[in-house]
Amino acid sequence: MTTNSLNVNKEEIAKFEKVANQWWELTGDFKPLHQLNPLRVQFICQHISEQQTEVFGKDVIDVGCGGGILSESLAKLGANVTGIDMGTEPLNVARLHALESGLTINYEKITAEEKAQQAKGSFDIVTCMEMLEHVPDPASIVNACAQLVKPGGLVFFSTLNKNIKSYLLAILAAEKLFKIVPDGTHDHDKFIKPSQLISWAQACELKCIDASGIHYNPITENHKLIDNLDVNYILCCQKV
Repeated sequence: MTTNSLNVNKEEIAKFEKVANQWWELTGDFKPLHQLNPLRVQFICQHISEQQTEVFGKDVIDVGCGGGILSESLAKLGANVTGIDMGTEPLNVARLHALESGLTINYEKITAEEKAQQAKGSFDIVTCMEMLEHVPDPASIVNACAQLVKPGGLVFFSTLNKNIKSYLLAILAAEKLFKIVPDGTHDHDKFIKPSQLISWAQACELKCIDASGIHYNPITENHKLIDNLDVNYILCCQKV
């Protein structure tokens, strides 16, 4: 894969590079991710336990790991974690924080597609959270995740639905009015309908076994899983 064909949006990379030093500031630009992370971990652990197993000892790859918030949580549960991203500064932050936390995590600057060529069928669990809406070709990422996971393994995706409600809540309210996330974080044109994401997954032999919406309460600043997938949502897929 040549540099010109990398599935990377340079503007998106630059945006996250610029604020990388805030990644582990609990009240900074990444506060929403810190608030959301326990729910993501809960969803992952729930579905792993339904497979009569646990996170401990599993080989996990976190695609689009950023500064390592989810990667560290899974490492603390005993998983063997690899985190990949194309942002140099976020990865530097992730490596330093893991060192400070006494965690061993393998962080790599590499695309999902390139990693899939190197390590096909190597991981029990693949996570790809809040990343698909930031790349030019999300279907290619879905395909790479399907290649990375072992047969019978689980792949988790989370992203934003594409409709009027998601525009009003995720962009107009969250970015413009209440400044929950920085202005310009998201592009509504890049949001993805659940039916589209599930279709991409099925084409790669990933069967969607669960889908939940994620509801955020701005007053309590808490997240919870709901049946409605109108805005934020998370999927669990299994490689068939």
